[in-house]
Amino acid sequence: MTTKIGSTVLGYPRIGPDRELKRALESYWAGRSSADDLRAVAGKIRADSWRFLADAGLDSVPGNTFSYYDQVLDTAVTFGAVPSRYTELGLNPLDTYFAMARGVDSTPPLEMTKWFDTNYHYLVPEISPQERFSLSDRTPVEQFREASEQGVTTRPVLVGPLTFLLLSKPAEGSPDSFTPLDKLDDLLPAYAALLAELKRAGAEWVQLDEPAFAADRTQAELDALREAYRTLGELSDRPALLVAGYFGDLGDALDVLADSPVEALGVDLVTSPSTIDKLPGLTGLRNKSVVAGLVDGRNIWRTDLDKALTTGATLLGLADEVAIGTSCSLLHVPYDVEAEAQIDPQVKSWLAFAAQKVREVVVLGRALREGRGAVADALAEAAAAVADRAAADRIRNGEVQTRLRALRPADSRRNDYAQRQKAQEEALQLPPLPTTTIGSFPQTTDVRKARAALRNGTIDAATYKQRMRDEIQRVIERQEELGLDVLVHGEPERNDMVQYFSELMDGFVSTHKGWVQSYGSRCVRPPILFGDVSRPNPMTVEWATYAQKLTDKPVKGMLTGPVTILAWSFVRDDQPLADTAKQVALAIRDEVHDLEAAGIRVVQVDEPALRELLPLRAVQQKHYLDWAVESFRLATSGVTDTTQIHTHLCYSEFGDVINAIVALEADVTSIEAARSRMEVLSDLNAVGFAKGVGPGVYDIHSPRVPETEEVTSLLRAALEAVPAQRLWVNPDCGLKTRGYAEVNTALKNVISATAAVRPTLG
Repeated sequence: MTTKIGSTVLGYPRIGPDRELKRALESYWAGRSSADDLRAVAGKIRADSWRFLADAGLDSVPGNTFSYYDQVLDTAVTFGAVPSRYTELGLNPLDTYFAMARGVDSTPPLEMTKWFDTNYHYLVPEISPQERFSLSDRTPVEQFREASEQGVTTRPVLVGPLTFLLLSKPAEGSPDSFTPLDKLDDLLPAYAALLAELKRAGAEWVQLDEPAFAADRTQAELDALREAYRTLGELSDRPALLVAGYFGDLGDALDVLADSPVEALGVDLVTSPSTIDKLPGLTGLRNKSVVAGLVDGRNIWRTDLDKALTTGATLLGLADEVAIGTSCSLLHVPYDVEAEAQIDPQVKSWLAFAAQKVREVVVLGRALREGRGAVADALAEAAAAVADRAAADRIRNGEVQTRLRALRPADSRRNDYAQRQKAQEEALQLPPLPTTTIGSFPQTTDVRKARAALRNGTIDAATYKQRMRDEIQRVIERQEELGLDVLVHGEPERNDMVQYFSELMDGFVSTHKGWVQSYGSRCVRPPILFGDVSRPNPMTVEWATYAQKLTDKPVKGMLTGPVTILAWSFVRDDQPLADTAKQVALAIRDEVHDLEAAGIRVVQVDEPALRELLPLRAVQQKHYLDWAVESFRLATSGVTDTTQIHTHLCYSEFGDVINAIVALEADVTSIEAARSRMEVLSDLNAVGFAKGVGPGVYDIHSPRVPETEEVTSLLRAALEAVPAQRLWVNPDCGLKTRGYAEVNTALKNVISATAAVRPTLG
């Protein structure tokens, strides 16, 4: 008989509690340390995680959740889906892997986009009709053995075959009729080979993640899911299989998986609590375990354990076994709230990070097996924290609520674009193909040291302010030397494009060590939005106006939009997200108006997360897009026609939100396009987009510097889709994470390419 899976989590953070992996990766990439040094850091992170999870009392510990960069990239490498342009570089396996992630020399990296509706980014595999899958890398087996040697039997976690193919793209040159899912029959034997090796190594369970089925899927895709898990389920030489779906309602895929010959299903009852109503009708569950995702893997609020336990008890009798789990991997939350000494104690008592969520799972599991009395103290403590949060006066601000009730449709409307465009052309007097950057410039060591010195009290606020002014002056001078047309102040004072604003608005608290991986070595500290939001004082006006005094060219005011502030924060769950978005929008609106009053003629309100929060099911998308667009327009309206409003979007599949991009009514939209070689422009044209657009011509997420000819080629491709009078020239994203050596050369090449193209415009 198969061992019961027991209470578990679907995954765990992998960057290290103090971002050890980030530092090790960047040291290796810079040539300051060896591959063995990197592997040693990675090994310790894995060992510490396995030991913590085992000692915490989980019945099943997930394994193979560590990655040097991204789990989808790992899956591609495991099964040999490595494009020839990388193998032909002649690098060792580790450096080939990083070349796929980051690019090298003249070889760009794989395309990168968002992992469903999260702020995590994955590398998009490229699959050709000729792809020959095989078990080419045995890291999952090696990590299972590594954990076993340390006394922990893990449950290896793999991206499921359907999700892997559905997230992939056809390789360049593939027939139009080809989709990666066409290769399913070729991929399954490679999965079977891996499952067999894991079985021989001693694995009792393997987890296959299929979150792609929380989105709308065709009948053909559902049929492929049925066939795949019939094939894998009927293998004789394999461990027991847990198929985990998360990020939403699995829809018809739930019936398919319930009828398949696998041993366990993981269901997300946080994002989709209504799933529980469907389970009684699934007779196939009678001989399966259900891992009930009752602890939120994506937000940081303590679980209402009484409510979760009631739900868990409802499931008893519907399945062979009911285990408690997280709604998804804990990759999306920080490690440990106990590391946060500076958070207000009351707010801290409402929070649960990854370590606390593991303990919540263990408590719920014990309560379900042994009864509430076995964990009575833990249940009482959780109930008190939940009640305290609900009753706290600090969550509510009467002035904010009154202002929301007073809003009218006219508050989010501007004059027609044609009228605005004419006024802006006369006011700004820009050349054709105006050049600019997205906002941030490299954050130098001196800038970071100054911020740290202010934080630890070794310099005062006046000294810090002067150092930031000195850096702004250098950034302005550098841009004028390069010949950019619309300048930025470089944002040296900002630690992060969301955290900076959250620290200046009421209703937020910030963490000290609440790091979460965004991609590769890139980590962010999402602020915690716990109450009604307002802006007590101007946040950026002083920096923008100082920069404008240093130049005759227009300087952009740089703000982050309400949707992105929500997407990149941990947000309160006690009111509709649309209401919270309007509160943030009003705070940003006040800042836009103050910038205009101070003489700033161009204001950029970034919304890179617009696509990120889009619900996975089409039936829910219109409501989201309506309030997302409305909140942006609320933030950016009420200014004169001569004030040019920009926005910026990056690293998403934009086709799904293309009409919303039009509806934002920004005067200029800059958008990621370099890796996809301007693919997004055809989507914009298809919906009649007729405003300013700046498709990125320089991929800043890769360390490689584009040559002038490459940028020129991208510009000419853009001009085939966009009239010159509406086309802007800019990088894909902000330059904060790059170094000045590469940025200077890249921007020179961008300016040179623009200068070469302008005379051809007629």
